[in-house]
Amino acid sequence: MHSKEVRSYNMSKIRSKDTKPELLVRKYLHKHGFRFRLHVKNLAGKPDIVLPKYRTIIFVHGCFWHGHEGCKYYVIPKSRTEWWRNKIFGNKMRDALHHNDLEMKGWSIIDVWECDLKKDKIHETLSALMARILSWGFT
Repeated sequence: MHSKEVRSYNMSKIRSKDTKPELLVRKYLHKHGFRFRLHVKNLAGKPDIVLPKYRTIIFVHGCFWHGHEGCKYYVIPKSRTEWWRNKIFGNKMRDALHHNDLEMKGWSIIDVWECDLKKDKIHETLSALMARILSWGFT
């Protein structure tokens, strides 16, 4: 258990933009000729990556923060358990609302999970991501 000051410091270091997983995806896409916009404010959920040419949105999710079921990185803390369950449940509900809103507006959505960008899965994940984007074609 950390003191309030240590916990506050730890939480202040958690970023919502430009995370390592997000940078890995962006670097891969750029290297393969995809051009994109970042964190578009007028789209629901301020998507991490927007590919206007392909009418595609990519959300790069942290497994803990977005409640990736069955993932070893999604473990509810032992302290303040109920608060964390509610927090993560709220994140999941908000994600679902954003997905629904964007799909209603004609966007294709891809979720990339942090755990799928680890060393043993990264190449497979990024190749599948590119194939999925290309399969939807141009607008």
